[in-house]
Amino acid sequence: MSNSVLASAIERLHRIGEQANTSSQVIEALSHPHATLACNLPVRLDNGRLAYFKGYRCRYNDILGPCKGGIRFHQAVNQDEVEALAFWMTLKCAVVGLPLGGGKGGVTVNPKTLSPMELERLSRAYVRAMADFIGPDTDIPAPDVYTNARIMGWMMDEYEKITRSKAPAVITGKPISLGGSLGRESATGRGAFICTQMLVKKLGLKPSELTVAIQGFGNGGYHCAKLLQQAGFNIVAISDSQGGIYRAEGLDVDSIYQEKQRSKKLTAVYCNQSVCETLEFKHISNEELITMDVDILIPAALDGVITQNNANEVKAKYIVEIANGPVESDADSLLQANNVTIVPDILANSGGVIVSYFEWLQNRQGEQWTLDKVEEKLHQKLEKAFENAWQIYTEKGISLRDSVYNVALVALTEAIEAHGTTDYFNAQSNR
Repeated sequence: MSNSVLASAIERLHRIGEQANTSSQVIEALSHPHATLACNLPVRLDNGRLAYFKGYRCRYNDILGPCKGGIRFHQAVNQDEVEALAFWMTLKCAVVGLPLGGGKGGVTVNPKTLSPMELERLSRAYVRAMADFIGPDTDIPAPDVYTNARIMGWMMDEYEKITRSKAPAVITGKPISLGGSLGRESATGRGAFICTQMLVKKLGLKPSELTVAIQGFGNGGYHCAKLLQQAGFNIVAISDSQGGIYRAEGLDVDSIYQEKQRSKKLTAVYCNQSVCETLEFKHISNEELITMDVDILIPAALDGVITQNNANEVKAKYIVEIANGPVESDADSLLQANNVTIVPDILANSGGVIVSYFEWLQNRQGEQWTLDKVEEKLHQKLEKAFENAWQIYTEKGISLRDSVYNVALVALTEAIEAHGTTDYFNAQSNR
């Protein structure tokens, strides 16, 4: 199999598409990114040196509407990864019924090595390079790995300077004061939580009897963990890029988050206001967390963490993918053979793009929705998408991942066929 992330994603698309009798023309249309812009971004560092960073933006497919997708700052960013992520965004928007296509962007950089002012210069340099490639009606970026609301604010400001216009709808995930949406920061984690809740309900399981391990304690992982704990699930393991912690009796998510903000380390603590007590816990690696004996595993870090090499060691019976592509294509069949049920990324982590869509709508309408309205509409979107996929899952007896892809492919097929296909044009010429 190819080492290409995009090739692996397209391989999975072909397999599922053939199984669902999807038109070969639809599969072909979804196998090629529409346009990708790659550039070198010059940034003046604080010491006066001019450094160059590689930047990318992919508009993968806009058949359903303007492209939508985050921008990540990470040292592993490359064109192949950006195009794969934009492909998944295309499917994700289709699954949850958004009038949007798939896009993605990134810069090859370790943002932890940059000062705040260097980070601002890099953010603005990215927009200067991409200004003709993005826009409220063309391609709408958002935050992703190691980018946040402040960076989105800088980017929007730079775009407005270039276009000499007010354009809040050009970027989502902005600070609330600059047109951001309430509920956007927690949306990805909340969406994964809603999907986990629905899965557990469908299976007739009780949250209080289920143990959960979460790999990744960033924005998505933290908010999902917090909501799961509030709903009665037992969070026994959490990790970040440095490693993880395990406690059989359970972990107090908010206390751990507070301590991480203070010390930059994951420690099992319990905090009562400002007084924190360290609890007994075991240090584990990210690799150990993946194969822990828990009921639910939530990969919320980076792609490709479950492979054919470790898939048979996964003991969790349920996986909810917050990260994009955490299970490699050739590991899927191994997990399926072991009766592992997976809520795939294009549904489980779609909360972020759903609320980004709500933000875009609010910006275009000049409105500010209440948090209750945002969360209620998010729940409605996800519940409908989950129900659609679950119906296919129970009727066809295929995996939940394949069922979710089916939902996306139906929506995309209808749009592609509305433009005309070989069958349509042959029928017209034979009249």
